[in-house]
Amino acid sequence: MKKKCGTNAGVKVQLTMLNDMAAADIYEAMDNHVNWGLGVLDLREKILGNHIHNVTIEDAKKVAAAATVRGLTISTLSTGIFGGDIEKGEAEFVPPHLKTLDHILELAGILRPKFIRLLMAGTSKRANITYSPAYLDSNHPWVVKAYQRAVDTVAAAGFAAGIECEVGQCLFSRPEEVAGFFKRLDQPASAARFVWDIQNLWVMGTFPTIEAYEMMRPWIGLIHLKGGRSDLPGGQLKWKASLEDASWPVIDICRAAIRDGVSPVICLNPSHGEVPAAGFVEDYSKDIAFLKSNIKEMQ
Repeated sequence: MKKKCGTNAGVKVQLTMLNDMAAADIYEAMDNHVNWGLGVLDLREKILGNHIHNVTIEDAKKVAAAATVRGLTISTLSTGIFGGDIEKGEAEFVPPHLKTLDHILELAGILRPKFIRLLMAGTSKRANITYSPAYLDSNHPWVVKAYQRAVDTVAAAGFAAGIECEVGQCLFSRPEEVAGFFKRLDQPASAARFVWDIQNLWVMGTFPTIEAYEMMRPWIGLIHLKGGRSDLPGGQLKWKASLEDASWPVIDICRAAIRDGVSPVICLNPSHGEVPAAGFVEDYSKDIAFLKSNIKEMQ
């Protein structure tokens, strides 16, 4: 039995999940949020049949009204902006993403999220790069400038940018790369924060620990939780698993984040990894119950 964790008195954190995890239908997803005691939404896919990039103004108004009726607010528009290979070059990479951002900000004016999620870009040369910020300095200095432009645009519209680590070719694989990038980005905390998808960074090579959290803490603004198991202690992700059965210290890291006030919203995500021989079925209600039963500050 895991001990119930306490942090600073009065500190609260809201729990959410990607809308398409709760249900394929956006209205059913909202109802499930209410039933599960989740007060905020993270909008990504299957929003009246569309990815967030392709939601119309009229549909955004419908979603906003439906959320209000249910007493829900919107934490994040989880876009895929800046996802892709920077080796395409600035002229091919940047303009389509900034065009998408213009539409997203129109939607944000209706949906009123706190964060606009941007993805950390990738490179097809990732395997040969030991420290991505230095690689950007020498080969693609336009990348940091593109993020600065996007962050400025988001901030001018009254929102904050959250930059999330991805898997595969992502430019973030270690805390040192996260820190190096955000130092180069040189934006105030109110404008740009790191979205630490804990399992994604694990897939990229950094096992989730309190020490890794502390290295990235100055830049974290949102945390995404996935379970997962490794075959060896501190090893690479191998198996899908619930949060309760995860190989990494879920409660300790959540407790530290709540104590430090770095992530007022924590978002559940589906697990990466192989399906174990015994089988695995995602049970988000189980993950919610596990977190709320062990962390009294989690709403």
